[in-house]
Amino acid sequence: MSATARSLVYLAAMAHTGLHSTLPVVVVEIGYVTLTAGVYAGMQQNALRLRSRLLGNLIVVLGVPGLAQVMDWFIHHLTHTVATGRTTLAVSLFAALSALFHLHVMRNGGFLTGQGHSLLDDFRRVPRFIAGFVLRPVDLITARISRSTSAVEPEGTL
Repeated sequence: MSATARSLVYLAAMAHTGLHSTLPVVVVEIGYVTLTAGVYAGMQQNALRLRSRLLGNLIVVLGVPGLAQVMDWFIHHLTHTVATGRTTLAVSLFAALSALFHLHVMRNGGFLTGQGHSLLDDFRRVPRFIAGFVLRPVDLITARISRSTSAVEPEGTL
């Protein structure tokens, strides 16, 4: 899934360069991500076990995707399939959003090995994961407003 999604981002971002330039980049991306996605997912899952929740979250959202992106660039450089700067930016933004979604899903028990859920169960929960991820900012804003209004004491009557 990761290889397909990232390759589609590359394909869309490089569409203006033509198929001759785009196809080698996409093929390298599919191969690289197919070979490494499990390693990076394992690193993210291990980060969830850290005592510091904040550190674990930072590793999942910044550390692992940053490492993956640097290695991705290196592989493309080695294979002479270097993408444009605009493409690299698009893929980096996709990776950041994807990492935030992965964090949300994993913190809600999805797509984790050894957790008692089958892969099919996790796929069935994807609509709930997506809805929860999309609505998370609304929940945070609502909670903040609720805390700020409850902190203000009502004026007493005389």
